Amino acid sequence: MADSNTSTLSPIHAAYDSRVEGNVVFTRVDAAMNWMRKNSLWPMPMGLACCAIELMATASSRFDVSRFGMEVMRFSPRQSDVMIVAGTVTYKMALAVKRIWDQMPEPKYCIAMGACASSGGMYRSYAVLQGIDRLIPVDVYVSGCPPRPEALIDGLLKVQKKIETEKATADQKRAFFENAI
Repeated sequence: MADSNTSTLSPIHAAYDSRVEGNVVFTRVDAAMNWMRKNSLWPMPMGLACCAIELMATASSRFDVSRFGMEVMRFSPRQSDVMIVAGTVTYKMALAVKRIWDQMPEPKYCIAMGACASSGGMYRSYAVLQGIDRLIPVDVYVSGCPPRPEALIDGLLKVQKKIETEKATADQKRAFFENAI
């Protein structure tokens, strides 16, 4: 016999039933994987110019990015999921940025921080790459010269929202599903 306060659960929401002994949560595998991934992002700071100062300020205790699960800055590309390109990308540094990007494991994301990383900024020069998106795919653009730490935090939250909507098992494990057939 069903209780009058029992409601039907949609497949997207987690459910908790206090009548069941122990803590039981019902959810989808995609939702659980995305929740874990979005709350433990490890940024790879690629500070190339003055925007790197604001990037360092974002990691300070005043702005507290640890509340979003991003406090562990990794300087090893093999341990990072988000590359933050901060500053002017010269052609001399572009190959190093590309090499580090290629060393990062999938799934990986890129944030172009500042006007120079997004579009070359005020440097219309033969030596400056006119936007990092010509070299690697960019997920979020953070505008400003240099952008404030609050703007970078907003960009990191946009990456989290993007991760939240992905299909973790179908998109990231595509090779597994293709080999199984």
